[in-house]
Amino acid sequence: MDRDWMQQRLEAFDALVTKYVTASGPSPDALSLSERPRPANPELPGLRTEMIKAEPTVRKILSRLDPALVADFNVESGSGRHAAVSQVRRGLGILADMDEWAIRLTPDTPALHADQLHPWVWDAARTFWESEHYRAAVHAAATSINARLQNKLGRRDVSDAKLVQEALSDKAPEPGKPRLRIPGDQSDPGVQTRQRGALQLGQGAYSALRNPAAHETGDLAEQEALEQLATFSVVARLMDQCQVVY
Repeated sequence: MDRDWMQQRLEAFDALVTKYVTASGPSPDALSLSERPRPANPELPGLRTEMIKAEPTVRKILSRLDPALVADFNVESGSGRHAAVSQVRRGLGILADMDEWAIRLTPDTPALHADQLHPWVWDAARTFWESEHYRAAVHAAATSINARLQNKLGRRDVSDAKLVQEALSDKAPEPGKPRLRIPGDQSDPGVQTRQRGALQLGQGAYSALRNPAAHETGDLAEQEALEQLATFSVVARLMDQCQVVY
């Protein structure tokens, strides 16, 4: 919405109706007998015309702000004009405070606390994060998980996505190639599904996030980097929970 335009139209209408009411003078009921009749103000016809021409747009604006503002909107009578001015001023109040409403009245949203990410991730990323090197923080987290997995499996011959692929393979362990298994009954379909999901998530994180962090230039936005760290945190928790099968 063009709030500046809406405000200008409402303020102009407020001024126009106020001028019309002032030019009309007191209602006949408020005058003493000695003061009647009064000659008509020559400005009134022109002001009335302008007021009627502006009314449809003002109605549209008020309806957009709050449909209740146009329920009894009427400029054809004295009381209606006073009510219309009140509604217009309510509309101006809405426009003035809309941004405040959006900030102050928005429901609280969950917060992601970086220091509560898995230690394999945050311990490695923290120094880079605090110095605002966000891409380096993501790369450090991925490198940390790789090192932890290598230590857990006793392997140095593969790394990153290839290490995840071999570690979580559904193949039986081989000499020098132990496997990681999600805890639980390995014949249970739910455990098998989690096993496949951990494999796919781990490979995807290294291919989609770690590789760009290692090879691309330019830094990441803070929010984007935090989301990537959260992804690696999920990977780390899954790997940390897995049992090594020889």
